[in-house]
Amino acid sequence: MAQRILYIEDNLDNMVLVKRILLAEGYDVFEARTAKEGIRLAEQVAPDLILMDINMPDMDGLTATSYLRELPSLHLTPIVALTANVMRGVLEQSLAAGCNGYISKPIDVDRFPDQISSFLRSKQV
Repeated sequence: MAQRILYIEDNLDNMVLVKRILLAEGYDVFEARTAKEGIRLAEQVAPDLILMDINMPDMDGLTATSYLRELPSLHLTPIVALTANVMRGVLEQSLAAGCNGYISKPIDVDRFPDQISSFLRSKQV
């Protein structure tokens, strides 16, 4: 069974690119265009990994991550911040909210599959 990845992202161009890469790597991809939709979907599909955009229109990704971390079924699920915001302190804020790591946009399409694989392995440890 393919590993499930939930990508919570409001930018359609980013969604298309990331989804294309993940599907090519054999993952099942679930997508949400808002943080609230992502939270609902996470509870339904129990993903193996969540990619979280930080700057969302309805609720920021850090708040959504904090909420997801409170759910027992998702407590150990890796959540990775995926954002173009490279300002100082964003990594620390992401980790404090419950993210396991950070991938900056624009993504490096050559490195991205290895980064995803690494985060998925961290769940199995």
